[in-house]
Amino acid sequence: MELLPRSPGEFGSARYWDRFFRQRGQRPFEWYGAFPELCPVLHKYVRPRDKVLVVGCGNSELSEQMYDVGMCKDIVNIDISEAVIRQMQERSGSTRPKMSYLLMDMLQMDFPDAHFQVVLDKGTLDALLTDEEEATIAKVDQMFAEISRVLQVGGRYLCVSLAQAHVLKKAVEYFSQEGWVVRVHQVASSGDKQQFVLPVFVYVMTKFRKIPGSAPQILEICPEEQKPMRMESAERLVAAVKDRQHYALLCSQISKTPCREQVSLDLCDKESGKPRYTLHVVDSPSVKHSRDNHFAIFIIPQGRETEWLFGTEEGRRQLAASAGFGRLLTVALHREQHYEGMAGIQAELSGKVMELAPPGLPARQQVPFLSVGGDIGVRMVRHCDTSPLSGEYVVEDVKGDGSCYFRRLIFLCNRNVVQSEARLLAPTPLPGQKKRRKDKKKPSPAEPPGAIDRSYLCCEHHKAMVAGLCLLGGPDALPGELAVLVVGLGGGSLPLFVHDYFSQARVAVVEIDPSMLEVATHWFGFSQGDRMQVHISDGLDYVAKLAAEAPAQYDAVMFDVDSKDLTVGMSCPPPAFVEKPFLQKVKSILKPEGVFVLNLVCRDTRLKESVLATLRDVFPLLYTRRIKGEVNEILFCQPSPEGRCDAAELGARARALEGALRQPGRPWDSSYVLADMLQAVHIL
Repeated sequence: MELLPRSPGEFGSARYWDRFFRQRGQRPFEWYGAFPELCPVLHKYVRPRDKVLVVGCGNSELSEQMYDVGMCKDIVNIDISEAVIRQMQERSGSTRPKMSYLLMDMLQMDFPDAHFQVVLDKGTLDALLTDEEEATIAKVDQMFAEISRVLQVGGRYLCVSLAQAHVLKKAVEYFSQEGWVVRVHQVASSGDKQQFVLPVFVYVMTKFRKIPGSAPQILEICPEEQKPMRMESAERLVAAVKDRQHYALLCSQISKTPCREQVSLDLCDKESGKPRYTLHVVDSPSVKHSRDNHFAIFIIPQGRETEWLFGTEEGRRQLAASAGFGRLLTVALHREQHYEGMAGIQAELSGKVMELAPPGLPARQQVPFLSVGGDIGVRMVRHCDTSPLSGEYVVEDVKGDGSCYFRRLIFLCNRNVVQSEARLLAPTPLPGQKKRRKDKKKPSPAEPPGAIDRSYLCCEHHKAMVAGLCLLGGPDALPGELAVLVVGLGGGSLPLFVHDYFSQARVAVVEIDPSMLEVATHWFGFSQGDRMQVHISDGLDYVAKLAAEAPAQYDAVMFDVDSKDLTVGMSCPPPAFVEKPFLQKVKSILKPEGVFVLNLVCRDTRLKESVLATLRDVFPLLYTRRIKGEVNEILFCQPSPEGRCDAAELGARARALEGALRQPGRPWDSSYVLADMLQAVHIL
């Protein structure tokens, strides 16, 4: 039996609804929103003594249920279908004497002005506003005008809706312009299988006398029985509702089928609206399901969300496979938020994450919360500021594996990338100071970090860049005095290491942002001296000036400079640094046996091929070294083909250089083996 209309316009036809209810018979028809779900919202706005008008009542049980539970007795129901009005009068006439059903068109109501305290609409606006044609909009305007007329000042128009964008926008704009307060409630789901995937909303429009002039609009949203959140515009309110609809669609989709691709979403703080958790849903189809390995939650320790295992798709895929769960939900914690330990996070997330459970999860299955070492890690923000060139940035200390702490510089325009990183030395007791006694109290999660460990290079690409300097010397000798130009300061770890371990090197650093020099000096142990000078300048201008005034003066030129333009598929260096005319200037300031070392981070395959082709045009000898698990690729470019080395000779030179750098009494990271850094190097 066909109950749906042949065209959307029939939703406004009395003939259609007569036919609909005759065919359906006595079975109640609920568009959406069962009474138990709507009841918490209705209770806020319907008082027992209110006179309530229900427009487009149909044969819904909503009025009867409101009457029977004592929410309200004085209820008038109207509809354009004679068949349904007769049906409802027969159903409720003798049992609910104070409630009436009238045949009436809501576009032309017979009630006097200001006759009701509440007008209730369950799906009627959605049925009427099926399109945005002029005739339809005229009917909706007439409906709103009639509702406004019969409502008292202070009265409420409650509209139960699926909140299609054009429906919500029309209602919000009409009533807010009339000076009414508009609040949109998201109805909490009962958890049962829903007829509609989309969530149900209740628009609450409260009538106020219109104030002449431009009074401020009051627009709010209440997600699932939470406190109202003020929205600055109708557009923002519609967007907030759309976000919740997209989330509902996502939950519905991934509850039925495994995710082919990783799904990412943010859960925001209720008060500030800022992201509090970033979730990734990772499915592992190869994992054999048992009762206990369907689903798990993995809390990424604070400060470690940028690591390969947690910060990349491939890393998370590997993490999920090794954890052995069919679906792993990784949770990253945001630096602007405060967390009350693992138990607090579990209590906060336990309800929400179950909405993202996989298909086939057994009922009442306990879902484990996992982490590294069972805690949420440590993150201490040391400094926040804004640079005119780099934007907002933070300096933070985070706890790594074991007891090590690291200091990081993060540009918030690209918050998932560590701009600079340095290891912190453990604090040493002062002379005569006793070590802290062991006691029964749980220790503080963090000891105050000490000074910067200048002997340790945290970044793999920095290790490879330094190892490439072995191209400057033969297999038996370390080059004597070196002139090194580093473009891009960051936290200063790379130029500091070259300065400290190449004892005769003179290092010039070019940095465009003076704020970064302050950060490096105050937070990363950087300092200038006779062999270390920083020039605040655009690297393009500085190199061009050198090429014009003093060519062939550097043994090594090292580029480790990020791009501020996130729309380009290359984040390091900026495109202008790898254009042919500029690279020719770089070549001209190198000595004939010198080396140009470039940190290239390029996700655009075509752009990367173009950059490599340009480098080959300028430099006759080109080595490349990919950084495992990262996008970085280190390029070693030489102006003369005569210094060509095979793998064996490169290894010999690297071992000779490491032997010269590892002097007695000078600290050295035992895991840093220069020859290993060059094993994967090949000539382009």
